Amino acid sequence: MGNTDSIKAAAGDEPEKDSAIGGAVSEVGSWPKRTKTFLGEVRAETKRVSWPGWPQIKATTVVVMITVAFFAIYFGTLDWIFTQGVRALLELGK
Repeated sequence: MGNTDSIKAAAGDEPEKDSAIGGAVSEVGSWPKRTKTFLGEVRAETKRVSWPGWPQIKATTVVVMITVAFFAIYFGTLDWIFTQGVRALLELGK
């Protein structure tokens, strides 16, 4: 048993294992600092954004509402047409 331990130590297996674990621990340890840096960058970037004014928000909201209503009516109509067609085909099979 002692002979295999000396072979592993000579081959360099143990230091790689320790360095891998140490690397993982240092990555976890740096997480709070990286998170704080990231959030600081996000905050700085949002200050540079050109936010829309209320008139533009109102206008785009109206456009979205009209578009949604149009597509709801369109797809509702198509659904009704296909439903009637399938019902007619099923009635033929009786």
